[in-house]
Amino acid sequence: MVDVAALRRHDLAYVCSEAWPRLLRGQVESETERDLLTWAALGRPAIFRRRTCSDPLDVVPLGLPLPPDMGRKRLALACPPAAIIRAASPPLLRDVLPAAPARWRPTIGALLEADLSCRCFGSLAWQYLTGLSYLTDTSDLDLLVECRSSADAMRATALLNDIAEHAPMRIDAELVTPCGIAVQWREWLSGNPELLVKSHAGSALIAREALFA
Repeated sequence: MVDVAALRRHDLAYVCSEAWPRLLRGQVESETERDLLTWAALGRPAIFRRRTCSDPLDVVPLGLPLPPDMGRKRLALACPPAAIIRAASPPLLRDVLPAAPARWRPTIGALLEADLSCRCFGSLAWQYLTGLSYLTDTSDLDLLVECRSSADAMRATALLNDIAEHAPMRIDAELVTPCGIAVQWREWLSGNPELLVKSHAGSALIAREALFA
């Protein structure tokens, strides 16, 4: 059984196909619902999202971003814990490279050469996970960069800053601490004494020195 308490933002949740009809009821038009039931039958995932005040306490809050040709809507799903077969971290950056546009690949290659501990979320990750067309001309490269210390964060942001300067897309990266708290890389680079951080519990301002304490 999946340890729901261990799920983090952006984690993938694989739901048993039998549970999907109830999850989708009233969420989408009938044609889209048929497409999503096919999605479920193919074993494609949903994503763990932050709980809101409207979510019952006995469900796992999941999200499902639809591709542009399905309306690009973001569905908020409430899933019984027993319906989650397994969970997984977002895919590694090196694994999603084949799904990236050709013009993105030099930038991704530079990130891989820099040996940052990167995972991918957002449009590129969903294109890799599903084989569907998620990326558009305005898509960002969304990254999770694991950092264990302030020194790691300083090294990562310096590398990201150099690589982003020549990238054909915007790089939107979160620095993720061992306990799962995340800060946007440009926020860290700003040098502000207080940082806006995110976790599964929501957003908060914390002192910079507290991030890796």
